[in-house]
Amino acid sequence: MKKLVVILVVLFLSKKNFAMEVTSYVTIVNHTTWNQLLKKHVSDQGKVDYLGFKKDLTELNAYLDWLSNSKPSETWSKDQLMAFWINAYNALTIKLIVDRYPISSIKDIYSPWNIKVITIANKKLSLNNIEHDILRKMGDPRIHFGIVCASISCPKLQNEAFNTQNTNRLLNKASKEFLADSTKNELTTDAVELSKIFKWFAKDFKQEGSLIYFLNKFADIRIASDATISFKDYNWGLNE
Repeated sequence: MKKLVVILVVLFLSKKNFAMEVTSYVTIVNHTTWNQLLKKHVSDQGKVDYLGFKKDLTELNAYLDWLSNSKPSETWSKDQLMAFWINAYNALTIKLIVDRYPISSIKDIYSPWNIKVITIANKKLSLNNIEHDILRKMGDPRIHFGIVCASISCPKLQNEAFNTQNTNRLLNKASKEFLADSTKNELTTDAVELSKIFKWFAKDFKQEGSLIYFLNKFADIRIASDATISFKDYNWGLNE
C-alpha cells in the first residue's frame, strides 16, 4: 500500500512539474519572442534573412500560436491593439514567405494577401483582413509604414517588435525613414516622386488635409502646397 502511495505521489509531482514547465513556456511566448527573432534576422536596413527565420521556425510558430490563442478586445488601448495587429501582419507575412522559400517575390504566391493565414478570436483572417478590416479602420495612416509586404519597395521591416509602450515612437520612426529613403520617395520643395503606397491609399493620407500636408509632418524638407506629384514604379522583389 505504501509503495502505491509513493508511486501516485511521484506521478502527481511529475505531472505537476510538467504542467508548470508548459505554463512557463507558454507565458514567455509573447511580443518579446517576435522581438528576438526580428533582432536576429532583420538588419538595420530592413533586409530580411528568410533562411534564418526558416531555421528558427519553431520559435516563429510558437509566436503565431500565441497570437492565435490571444483575444484582442476593445478594452485594450489603441496602441496595444495596433502593436498586436502590426506584429501579427508582419510575422504572418514572414511565415508566408518562409513556408515557400526560396522564392523571388511575394507575388510568386497566388493571391497571397487573400490566403486565410491565422485564426484569432474564432475568425479566420488573411493579411487583407488584418490590413483593411482592422488596422486601416483605426484611422492612423502611419500603419502603412509599420506593416511590410516582404518587397524591396515596401517600407523597411523594423528590427524591433511593436508594443504598447513604443508604438507611437516606432510608427513615427518608420514614417520618417520611409520618406527619407530616396529609392522609395524623392522629395524636393517643388516636386515629389512618391511610392505608390501614397496612391493606393490616398484617402488614408488625406484625413487631416492634403497629401502634402501629411508629407510635411515627416519630411526633412518643407514641400510647397502646390508641388507636383508623381509616383515611382513598385519593385516587388523580395526584401532580402
